[in-house]
Amino acid sequence: MKLSTKLTGRVIFKGDPGYEAARKNWDPHTDRFPKVFVFAQKTIDVANAIKWARKNNVPIRPRSGRHALETNLSQVNGGLVIDVSDLKKIKLNKKCRTVVVGTGNRVGRVVDKLARQGFIAPFGDSPTVGIGGITPGGGIGPLQRTTGLISDNLIGLEMVDAKGRVIRASKKRNSDLLWATRGGGGGNFGVYTKYKFKVLRAPNKATVFSITWPWEQFEKVVKKWQVWAPNASTKLGSELSVGPKKGGNVSMLGLYLGSKTEALRQLEPILSVGTPTKKTILYLPYIKATKFLLAPDPILPQKFSNQFSSGFGMRPFPDQAYKAMREFLEKAEGGTPAGFFFLNWGGAIKRIAPKATAFFWRNPKFYVEWNSSWVKPSHAARNIALTRNTRKKLQSYIVGSYINVPDQGIKNSGPVYYGSNYARLRKIKAKYDPQNVFNNPQSIPPARGKK
Repeated sequence: MKLSTKLTGRVIFKGDPGYEAARKNWDPHTDRFPKVFVFAQKTIDVANAIKWARKNNVPIRPRSGRHALETNLSQVNGGLVIDVSDLKKIKLNKKCRTVVVGTGNRVGRVVDKLARQGFIAPFGDSPTVGIGGITPGGGIGPLQRTTGLISDNLIGLEMVDAKGRVIRASKKRNSDLLWATRGGGGGNFGVYTKYKFKVLRAPNKATVFSITWPWEQFEKVVKKWQVWAPNASTKLGSELSVGPKKGGNVSMLGLYLGSKTEALRQLEPILSVGTPTKKTILYLPYIKATKFLLAPDPILPQKFSNQFSSGFGMRPFPDQAYKAMREFLEKAEGGTPAGFFFLNWGGAIKRIAPKATAFFWRNPKFYVEWNSSWVKPSHAARNIALTRNTRKKLQSYIVGSYINVPDQGIKNSGPVYYGSNYARLRKIKAKYDPQNVFNNPQSIPPARGKK
């Protein structure tokens, strides 16, 4: 083998010590056995890994935070996993209000570092998700109505392409790649090594809230939430979760970027619904507010496997949708993290046109996802069917789906994830990866010739 195609970085082949630890993912039932893992220490290690894989005809999967929600997305049998989790630099430029982060950083680390310096980094519902993977898919969370999606704040990037070339993109160069990375999903165009984000000043303090209701009141609470939350102040982000009938409850978590008095005024319509069993509303220093919202979420050991699906609501659910929800929640396994999750939309997300970035779903009122969970592998088929059948029942009441919460039961998924941006994404894929080196079961195929 030529010297130019030597693997560099921390390299672990199948059979080496550390292989099983390298193979572990957020999903405990990860069932893929790659040939080799390369833990890149520098961008050149990523380039060498891609060249080596091409020369040896080995499939590639990039990996950042090990949070892929399906077992075959960040790992592949007999393949090479390029793991960027050691690329952890964070460089904040306070004057320009920008930050350059290595794609191996976990979201919680970026949020914490920036909060300590007085800046906001948007986040989702888990601190251990990798910034490398969440960013190109969009990146949703409780701050999005103020900051926009994580990808909306992306202004530059470094990526290694299918030939092992280092490409940089910004508004001024390779702007089509920047456009595609802002919502076009990970694992499609190359392996990202650095992101540059614009950042906002953080408030000194913020109000966080956590409210719980009995499970039996879920319809009442969800009905009110779907009318109230999308029309609340854009400084208010609200996540509503409904657990399984067996042992579950209804809970709302979120924040308001303002005083407790103002927050209570905003929350009054939802607090007057049903009989909340627990109410926590705290006005905290901003860094403590982030800790309150980003509860510890260890990647390992995670005992539940999950099947997710997702979509966007353009209007409140009609009664038929609640019938489907109830059926799902009654069949979901008790004592698991299964259930429904809603997040209010609008504000800064809606201010960007659907075609201005690859992230298309700008105009909904709310986001919805549901997942069934199980521990025993023998329960997998039943739970996967439950989630996918629920999608069929809800299909008339939702649009699209969110690429970071993939559902491989969706056929012809491109337009479902990317709306009418899909054709342009295929052209950009053809430019940067014409031979479809970076592929997975739902990746974007390159456009073929002229139509």
